[in-house]
Amino acid sequence: MRILHINSSDLEGGAARASYRLHRALLDKIDSKMLVQYKVSDDYTVIGPSSKFQKGIAKIRPTLDSLPVRFYKNREKKIFSPSWLGLSGIIKKINKINPDIVHLHWICGGMMTIEDIARIKVPIVWSLHDMWAFSSGSHYCSNESYKNSDGSCAELRTKRRNNLGTRIFKRKQRAYSHINSMTIIGLSRWLNECSKSSHLLKNKRHINLPNLIDTNTFKVIDKNIAREIWNLPKDKKLVLFGAMTSTGDKRKGFRELCSALDLVSKENIEFVVFGSGCPKNPPSFGFKTHYLGNLNDDASLVSLYNAVDVMVVPSLQENLSNAIMESLSCGTPVVGFSIGGNSDMIEHKQNGYLVQPFESKDLALGIEWVLDNKNYDELCIRARNKVLNEFDSKFVAERYIELYREILI
Repeated sequence: MRILHINSSDLEGGAARASYRLHRALLDKIDSKMLVQYKVSDDYTVIGPSSKFQKGIAKIRPTLDSLPVRFYKNREKKIFSPSWLGLSGIIKKINKINPDIVHLHWICGGMMTIEDIARIKVPIVWSLHDMWAFSSGSHYCSNESYKNSDGSCAELRTKRRNNLGTRIFKRKQRAYSHINSMTIIGLSRWLNECSKSSHLLKNKRHINLPNLIDTNTFKVIDKNIAREIWNLPKDKKLVLFGAMTSTGDKRKGFRELCSALDLVSKENIEFVVFGSGCPKNPPSFGFKTHYLGNLNDDASLVSLYNAVDVMVVPSLQENLSNAIMESLSCGTPVVGFSIGGNSDMIEHKQNGYLVQPFESKDLALGIEWVLDNKNYDELCIRARNKVLNEFDSKFVAERYIELYREILI
């Protein structure tokens, strides 16, 4: 059985890391390869551009693919993918590899066109890392327009009936109608239900299967040693937050976080931020703040998750967050809004705190509840056990293999 995973990158971005982890977990049991537009690793099982010219073209394809969006000056300033840019040669590459199943992941940014999907000759499995597969181009819809048959798209903020969103919608309709075998994987229960209710994908087969994680890598280590690695104080309670580079993205909940931190007791607490270095004009959190920069390797992430007492993920929309899964796997409780796929991982007052959407006061309460909990050690144990029981790579990889076998029967 030969499986080919297709994603825009192997390590750059959340979907990339999730799909690469699945690919590596499958290698022990089946023949798995990964095809990417932008290769970061030196993994020989990942196929990417080889020549300098090909690598150069690959870097500019996302910009070229996004050009039609720029005509909509009033649009919401968030990612929107037309996926119109051809000449990638991806179908030729797929045919050369000759897989039994093509497993799609995040395929935007000029990776392939909508029409290319219909040209794949073998059964397709598609893991949904966001809403793009069933939307009019947006990766996270601000309403339930994906249920409509007209391809309306609030994110473009246009009154034109024949707009970029409606054209993308019709292209997807045509492409999907020509696909005989396509299984949709909703990585979270929430996204699975959204896709099942969407106009574009409601007639396709759906299954809820999560991302996986190597719990032998993301594990518990001594907190004091972890703090020594990062030069963090041992006598303070530490609150972790990521995605500082996305403070302008409303979906990341930065405004709600700042409002919550104003309400959190300042006594004996310090703030830890990863995802960017200290900005020129840093926001005032009201706490002493440690900026740790971008972290791209697992070892750094593991030591950081173990160094802190709680992680806060204030996203207003979230599918199945790698950060939440990683933190829990390292035995660190998580506080996040009760939205999207968060409840697949966070069990309220068992391994973290699910916050009422989008209440900053309850977010502050959740942070304090974890930090002041008399049974904190039990929270940490349950956090780790949740991942061991439901998201461990060996267990989840077997479920994917069972699905592939069933499709090929």
